[in-house]
Amino acid sequence: MADEDIYHDTIMALAKAETGAGALDDADASATIDNPLCGDRVRIDIKMDGGAVAAVAHKVRGCALCKAAASVIGARAPGQSAEDLRAVAAATAAMLTASGPEPPDGPWRDIAAFRPVAARKSRHDCVLLPFQALLKALDKADGDAR
Repeated sequence: MADEDIYHDTIMALAKAETGAGALDDADASATIDNPLCGDRVRIDIKMDGGAVAAVAHKVRGCALCKAAASVIGARAPGQSAEDLRAVAAATAAMLTASGPEPPDGPWRDIAAFRPVAARKSRHDCVLLPFQALLKALDKADGDAR
């Protein structure tokens, strides 16, 4: 499979959009995840309102897949509950397996753009790194709320 198959127009548009790029000065929680194999690094800041994410920002040093996934999170996570975001992260990881289900529909339909990555196991972490940072930030926010 050629890189063009995974770096298609939709992925490149999402990466270029950088929706949510930046930082939140008043973040309730932040998390940084590194992939030492490829050098990708993602930092996610979240602001919570009750059990829902009110705002999200990200800083990504990585490939277009990593940037595109963070951009989807930046566009779709605000207004979502922590429980829903955990389910989307799990569904995205499952979609990348060979026998995984179809990507989520509705507001997270952008995740379908990553379907071709399923055939490139070495690139799964590029897509999942922003979700891992989001989950870590949610865990920190949950811990602070207790």
